Amino acid sequence: MIGPRSTEQRRNDALYRLGHDVDAWVATTDTATGAPRLTPLSFLWHDETLLFATSASGATGRNLAANPSVQVGIGLTRDVVLVQGTVEVVPTVPEALGDAFATKTGFDPRTIAAAFPYFRLTPRSIQVWREEDELAGRWLMRDGEWR
Repeated sequence: MIGPRSTEQRRNDALYRLGHDVDAWVATTDTATGAPRLTPLSFLWHDETLLFATSASGATGRNLAANPSVQVGIGLTRDVVLVQGTVEVVPTVPEALGDAFATKTGFDPRTIAAAFPYFRLTPRSIQVWREEDELAGRWLMRDGEWR
């Protein structure tokens, strides 16, 4: 074992994962029942936010629209980036951003006839760790501020 990464290295690794990974586990809550829901969604990291798209009529889309508090897991269990933040519904995006989303994720929500809005997650906290020796320094962002 080589020991824990520095805060700078963890941040660089997290930013790489945010920029290059395609899919995340998105945890939402049904406001009416309190039931949790964990859904894989593709994302684009843009301007220090995560951009998702999903059906407005599906459970995840309804949860995201009704309860803006969300947590997202990106990566592997032993190399994870956990992002907690606030979601806003974005019915449409500028053409260049829609093109970037479609290129990265492999699908274009703008081509779907049913309501398929975007959801922008603004991070409030980001945690990053690989093993137990990195738990102590896992907080890279708190209250929206990078450490």
